Amino acid sequence: MIALAMVDNFPSSPGVYIMMTAEGAVIYVGKARNLKKRVRSYVGDTRDSRIHIRFMVQQVASIEYIVTDTEKEALILENTLIKQHRPKYNINLRDDKTYFSLRMDMKEPFPRLSLVRKVPADGARYFGPYSSATSAKEVLKQLYKMFPLRHYPLATCMARKRPCLYHQIKQCSAPCCGLITAEAYAELAEGAALFLEGKNTEIARLYRTRMSQASQEMRYEDAARYRDLLRAIEVTVERQKMVAKGGDSDVFGVHREADRMQIAMLHIRGGTMTGGRGFLFDWEMEDEEGLASFLNEYYDLDTPIPQSILIPFQIAEPAALEELLTEKSGKKVTISAPQRGPKLEMVKLAQKNAETAAQERHAKEASSADLLDELAEKLHLPHPPRRIECYDISNIQGEMAVGSRVVFIAGKADRSLYRRYRIKGVLQSDDFAMMREVLSRRFKAESVEEKPDLIVVDGGLGQLSVLNAVLEELSVTGVEAAGLAKSRVARDMESEEISRSDERVFRPGRKNPISLRQNSAPLLLLARIRDEAHRFAVTYHKDVRSKSMITSQIEGVPGIGVKRKKALLARFGSLKRVKEATVEELAATPGMTESAARALWEQLKKQE
Repeated sequence: MIALAMVDNFPSSPGVYIMMTAEGAVIYVGKARNLKKRVRSYVGDTRDSRIHIRFMVQQVASIEYIVTDTEKEALILENTLIKQHRPKYNINLRDDKTYFSLRMDMKEPFPRLSLVRKVPADGARYFGPYSSATSAKEVLKQLYKMFPLRHYPLATCMARKRPCLYHQIKQCSAPCCGLITAEAYAELAEGAALFLEGKNTEIARLYRTRMSQASQEMRYEDAARYRDLLRAIEVTVERQKMVAKGGDSDVFGVHREADRMQIAMLHIRGGTMTGGRGFLFDWEMEDEEGLASFLNEYYDLDTPIPQSILIPFQIAEPAALEELLTEKSGKKVTISAPQRGPKLEMVKLAQKNAETAAQERHAKEASSADLLDELAEKLHLPHPPRRIECYDISNIQGEMAVGSRVVFIAGKADRSLYRRYRIKGVLQSDDFAMMREVLSRRFKAESVEEKPDLIVVDGGLGQLSVLNAVLEELSVTGVEAAGLAKSRVARDMESEEISRSDERVFRPGRKNPISLRQNSAPLLLLARIRDEAHRFAVTYHKDVRSKSMITSQIEGVPGIGVKRKKALLARFGSLKRVKEATVEELAATPGMTESAARALWEQLKKQE
């Protein structure tokens, strides 16, 4: 427990404080405008009386601090230290997936829209964000119908001798074959950008002017094109629900239950709601500090920063965060808690979304608990399997063999715990030996990872016997095992109908499989876990094969050695993307030179 005397020596200036246990582990990092005043709130007679905060403080043996010149510097340092130490009581979004955005670089010849996750300051224009690749691709699908921009990388387009299929269905203007001038294409690209920014009135006015001008100059084909664009824009805009007037905003709602904080986020772009997303965290501190920490973490993920951020309550010292976000985005950013009007209604809507998400989470957790109880009963397990692991093998006649592990916690996939294995000790096609190697590596003596309650292997008695042998050899206790064998096709020679046997679950000590009702919740859960392990293994196997193909096809190219091969693999990831790259893109790979890039490009073109 920290002493009040320790805090009396703290300066009354901005900075960051670091709470540590007796073992030296960092458990919380915070920032403050006044270090002494902020840290005093945790100790002495005036300390925070909430149970969960007192519990955290009881673990603190010492507090260190770092003084900064400004609150903005304290915000940046806090973010850096959280990512470095990953404290138990801080929000950490390092592994969280960011939104998708659409990118268009207007400096490129014939600009193209592409789907990206990060939004670096590279001079390109970014639109979104979109909560999933599916929603972003749907936007692109509708956009190409109005603005026929090119779909493929410029090098791929310019290598074509005739227009692609997209041109035939009027979703590409075929700049590759000179069927549109650079000026006309630039107009299309600018129109698409304005549409994505929600400036539909400006587009309509611009295209009506051009349609009228083209008609007066008797360029009737151009006039008809502008007329069709106007109609398509008007139809699309009618489908959208307007929720606010002008500007771009992110709206946040917060719902707190004990030590869990549910945050709902709504995106307003050009007055239109484009999507939303929810976040759930374990959080022990004040709501205001939790929201401020979340905003600082979230907008540090190369996420699009709007001009206005609306929150349900004021955070401490918002000016420092506003200054930091303004500097990142290059435009004025405001953080406010509206008290009346349409903005308050939007915050209330976000609050309602946060509450609804919390209610849905409770219902799912209750449903998941019932499902695991039923699974334990059907498989005769000693207790419900909170952590389930599943393993699978993928190879082609023993070549480039890989293994996979997927983990489900409380009936839900936890991708942060997925693992991939390259098979090293088996050189022939032997799935049993490969499975033994993967399982042995998982349960090696020095492993400190949490043990699963249940392991599922893809297969029948043979694979299950391998799993049992490994668990016995390594003296692994408290882990249940099961094998899930796929259904088999059965056909009566006298019948025209083809039937399938039920999926079978094998358990140690039982010769016959356990019969689970088809389409029952426990069987569907096991099948989903098994299929996810198979998907993960096959995806990794394809990746290994693709990298092997890259290595073989660039073998012998002058100037391309081991280091440059690795750099090309890291940047492009697949042979297809290497082949699609321009000489300039190849040369931009770390360690590459223009002459080596030219030699590689010529070699790949010869192979094609």
